[in-house]
Parts: sequence; structure tokens; C-alpha cells
Amino acid sequence: MRDFTYSDARGRSYTGYLATPDAPNGAAVLIAHNAPGIGDHERDVARRLAERGYVALAADGHGEGRTLQGDELGARMGVLMKDPAELRTVLGGALAALTAQPGVDAARVAAIGYCFGGYSVLELARGGADLSAVVGFHSGLPVERPEDAGAIKAKVLILNATIDPYVPPEERALFETQMNAAGIDWRMVLYGGTEHAFTVREAASFGMPGIGYHARNDERSWRAMLDLFGESIDRG
Repeated sequence: MRDFTYSDARGRSYTGYLATPDAPNGAAVLIAHNAPGIGDHERDVARRLAERGYVALAADGHGEGRTLQGDELGARMGVLMKDPAELRTVLGGALAALTAQPGVDAARVAAIGYCFGGYSVLELARGGADLSAVVGFHSGLPVERPEDAGAIKAKVLILNATIDPYVPPEERALFETQMNAAGIDWRMVLYGGTEHAFTVREAASFGMPGIGYHARNDERSWRAMLDLFGESIDRG
């Protein structure tokens, strides 16, 4: 378990967090962080995945391992959401670094993400990345450029909350329409009585409306992810 420096196709430097199991099972998982950057949540996810035999890399979305706040974060989010090519290049560098790790089968790789990280891995998949599974937890849903959905190769799982002001029902419905039109193997689980960021233990400390940790649905969503892995990346 260690900080891990890598580059994207343009040579820009990133510092992620790499968790390597004692006995790799051949599969790997890319983790995209909540909007501010890699924190304790993402590191814990990487360690938990490594305990199950997956090589796991928490990707750095901002460069040099930075975490961002306030206006700086808002400006960065604006850039990434406006231009999918930028977002796909950033995460593409992390994906290439992950698949280059010893013991990783490049045909058995999943990408998961939290909040904006969910949006990010979906955009990576919409760019045609070679992924077997994509999972978004309390995930943003990219619905611009609906034609991009046809490039998805992965099985898609969305694990979202019903009391989530950041991903309203109409956005979910539009995403559903696009996934169906593109013929994607996808599913969405909605957790009732649950707010945005429900897997993040420190969510209440953010001081934002509509955000809260939900222990039971955190665990349920983790099991749902593992179920998808069982039919995708766990098969050699």
C-alpha cells in the first residue's frame, strides 16, 4: 500500500494510491475519487479491494496528488465536465498505469467511482476504454453527447440514492433512456431514504444539504459491486 506516481499520455504527473494484494487474483480495479481529491475514503476502498485479491489504484484526478477546495475546485470541475477528452486523458493515464502492474490481466479490469468519480468512470467508458465493469456510487450521470454511450464496452452498475438533490430523477430517467438506446448491459439500484454521499463516513462534516452517510446502504452497495465483479472481472 503506497503512494504511486505515474503520467498520462501528455507526460503530466499524478500521484495516486496503489494497493497490491499478497496474492493477486489477476483482476484490477481503478478508483476515481470524490471531487476534491484522494482522501481516506479512497485509500480505504483500495485497501479493502486488495484484501480481496484485486490490484487497486486510486487515481489522482487533479495532478501531483492535490486536493482542491472552493473556487479552485469549482474551476477544475468546470474544465473536466466541459471537455470529456480532458477527463478521459486524465483517467486513461491511471488506467494504463494500473494495467501495467505485475499480475494484472488487462482483460479483467473494472473502474469504480464516487460522486464526481462515478461521473468520471462513466465518461472514461463512454470514450471506449477497455473495461469489463463500471460502478458508480452516488454517481453523477453524464447525459450530454448521448451518442457517446454507444462506445461503452463494460457492464454498468449505478448505485444511487433517492434523496439526492445532485442527481435528480429526471437525470436518472434520461440516463436510462440513453443506456437502453445504446444497448448497454446496465443496471441501477436506488436506495430509499438515503442521501448523496451515503458511502462516505465523514459526509456529515461536509456541511452541505442532501448529504449523509448511511451504513446499511453503504454495505449493500459494496455487496452489489462485488456481485457485478463476480460475473465480469472475477472470471479468468
